[in-house]
Amino acid sequence: MIAPADRTHERALQSLQAAAAHADAPDARLFGALVTARACRNELSLLGLLPGQLAGLLARQFPHLRSVDAAALVPTAEPSPLPATHSAFVATLHARLMDDANPAVARDDADCLASIIAHACLRPDHLWRDLGLDGRDAVSAMLGRFFPALAARNIAHLRWKKFLAQEVAASRGVPPGPAPGCPGCEDFGFCFPRAR
Repeated sequence: MIAPADRTHERALQSLQAAAAHADAPDARLFGALVTARACRNELSLLGLLPGQLAGLLARQFPHLRSVDAAALVPTAEPSPLPATHSAFVATLHARLMDDANPAVARDDADCLASIIAHACLRPDHLWRDLGLDGRDAVSAMLGRFFPALAARNIAHLRWKKFLAQEVAASRGVPPGPAPGCPGCEDFGFCFPRAR
């Protein structure tokens, strides 16, 4: 039996996909999944996008979305400011991702995705769950498409959030440590056994 929340999520995703310029395009499916995962929980602010960024993303990826539906998805207020340490992590990771953005993808879409990924690292679960995706392979495919050089550097096949935290540490010239959301994850002791 399908739970009501799952049906709501599925309907929202179908609505976005129907509004896509090319519903079968991988980018439309990806952004549809990312947006609906947060929209179904009334958590669009967790995407980390400014209202103008989200409106632009919806216009680019889902040009047939009714204006009333797009307006309902785009918050009117700016997201709440992050604590300084989280803000620094997000800014560093966003810059690191954008340094490796695939020139074959739309720069504005890569920018939105970099923000979404960086903000997802603030939450206490596996990155794929924090993004609302269906597994690690979906994260690998997303990073491989949008940030291929970065994805290729994960030669040790680390969990993605741990790897991204290491990328931030390398950018800052500090020892590797967990992402801000890692301590709340059920597998924190597995990824960082010396930290517990």
